[in-house]
Amino acid sequence: MAKAKTAKAAYRCSECGWQTSKWVGRCGECQAWGTVTEAGTATPARVVAAGPVSNPALPIGQVDVRSAQTKATGLDELDRVLGGGLVPGAVVLLAGEPGIGKSTLLLEVAALASEPPVPQQRSGEAGQAGKPVLYVTGEESAEQVRLRADRVGAVTDGLYLAAETELSAVLGHIDTVEPALLVVDSIQTIGTSEADGAPGGVTQIREVTANLIRVAKERGITVVLVGHVTKDGAIAGPRLLEHLVDVVLYFEGDRHSRLRMIRAVKNRYGPTDELGCFDLSEMGIVGLPDPSGLFLTRREEPVPGTCVTVTLEGRRPLVAEVQSLVAKSQLPSPRRATSGLDTSRVAMVLAVLAQRCKISMHEQDVYVSTVGGVRLSETSVDLALALAVAGSTAEQALSSTLIAVGEVGLAGEVRVVPGVQRRLAEAARLGFKYAVIPRGALELADGTPLKKADPQLTSYEGMKVMEVDSLQQALRVAFTAP
Repeated sequence: MAKAKTAKAAYRCSECGWQTSKWVGRCGECQAWGTVTEAGTATPARVVAAGPVSNPALPIGQVDVRSAQTKATGLDELDRVLGGGLVPGAVVLLAGEPGIGKSTLLLEVAALASEPPVPQQRSGEAGQAGKPVLYVTGEESAEQVRLRADRVGAVTDGLYLAAETELSAVLGHIDTVEPALLVVDSIQTIGTSEADGAPGGVTQIREVTANLIRVAKERGITVVLVGHVTKDGAIAGPRLLEHLVDVVLYFEGDRHSRLRMIRAVKNRYGPTDELGCFDLSEMGIVGLPDPSGLFLTRREEPVPGTCVTVTLEGRRPLVAEVQSLVAKSQLPSPRRATSGLDTSRVAMVLAVLAQRCKISMHEQDVYVSTVGGVRLSETSVDLALALAVAGSTAEQALSSTLIAVGEVGLAGEVRVVPGVQRRLAEAARLGFKYAVIPRGALELADGTPLKKADPQLTSYEGMKVMEVDSLQQALRVAFTAP
């Protein structure tokens, strides 16, 4: 008789539940490191008896929502992203690269929230005004944070500062100060002796975050956690961290530029399609309600290889400039360098130009970038990118008052993108006179076209709009525009 096979020990990922017959350092499902542990013999689920409830269930119409109303932070751009402000009892995770300005931003928010109420605030009515704010720093000393606060003007009597790395000490400060807003900088530096591992590990972050969320919900304290990011741009730590918190914000920007942008990838209290723009300087951080001019180059004469487009960041239209340089290559494999644009998208547009428009670049180096450090990931940038590359190849400049909006397909067609009317209105506000857009973009929701003066030339918002069907047609009408 064949011998019975002995069951092998199974291993399971603590993050997503993925199972494997042997141990590996990285989960094959969620790609998390150090989360695969031995599962052991499966035990049947325990039967839990019913117990007393903390709060009785109510009809949804009788639930009081007054305590969950948003309160402004005092920074209009941050309130735009949050959906009106901070919510008592909410837990917000702010992630970003080192040195991008996360601590400076939160120090400004903490100072505005701790200021006593006055008839006219600096930038709107500050949330939790006049109530204590506790700022816990685990990366710097209290003296270092005080020096930054002096530089940016964030020293107030209601702002309490503590340098701690132990969770029990943080909870003790919360009992003493009783803050309305708690800032923890950063969650990876706080640890607890009740959990295994070093601070910043998967188990430690999960335990610390769970305790801070419990305190926030029980006492109605708004908690803002600063999170580190990996070299790939993802938030460091377990993926469960993003599921536990209520709001996840990303703070982005080029370290060599003063422009900073904040966007929400998760928001239980507001939209996730808004973008906030800030200007970071030695004197602090201020909001930029109209940042479009930062992404343009002011010049007297048009230059070949440049084209302006309008991208939608959430519901906010931003006018940005795409620049291209095509030069003779000295290498067997020509270079393709991009900055601020998706590399794969740029390669696709170059292939369409070569195949559909017969613009050969197999012996040319192609460099493509954006102005002002802005990153353009929307497909509506395709048409402007194609026009910029074609202009640089032919050494022919486009009109400095022309914009191009549209998605380019593999067949060479120009596709409609959403929000064209809003994009044209923003371009007209900034003084542009001509626009190249996909045909059918200027139609109402029911398919009814807007009033047109000419089938080929449309006047909209004071601009001359040229509608095109293909990339070849777009090249022809764009380079013949006045």
